[in-house]
Amino acid sequence: MKTAKLQSKKKANGTKSFPWAGIVASHVHADATKNGVALRGTSAVIQAVQSGLPFDELEALQAALDLPLEKLAPKLGMSKATLHRRRQEGRLTQAESDRLMRYARLMSQAVDVFQDETSARDWLKQPQYGLAWAVPLNYAETETGAREVENLLGRIDYGEYS
Repeated sequence: MKTAKLQSKKKANGTKSFPWAGIVASHVHADATKNGVALRGTSAVIQAVQSGLPFDELEALQAALDLPLEKLAPKLGMSKATLHRRRQEGRLTQAESDRLMRYARLMSQAVDVFQDETSARDWLKQPQYGLAWAVPLNYAETETGAREVENLLGRIDYGEYS
């Protein structure tokens, strides 16, 4: 299975680049931040999500998570038939794009916390005590669950026992 490298690389101007996705990476790792909030490109990303992201973004996230498309698609609300149709159309719907960004955001935060894409990926796929032994990728199928996963990652990052 194809696996993407998530290690950030410093550009000449000192900013990070993440090679695993186009608009997903630009949303998750904007060059400029203020108090952790991206300052660059937010409205463009929102417009792209509202228009539906290219199917390539789903494949990039699939590679980053090292998860078969057949397992990732239901998390985005897609059946196998819909997955096949989206591949042919080359574009996701607004709702699917929004869910894709949710998982990209979680992967990014996990990489930031664990400083290693393999550890981040493994953590997202394993039951976690801080989520009542739920698997983070499964817990994040709702926005409420995704926020809890983000909160747990934040507690881990700040050294709180979870």
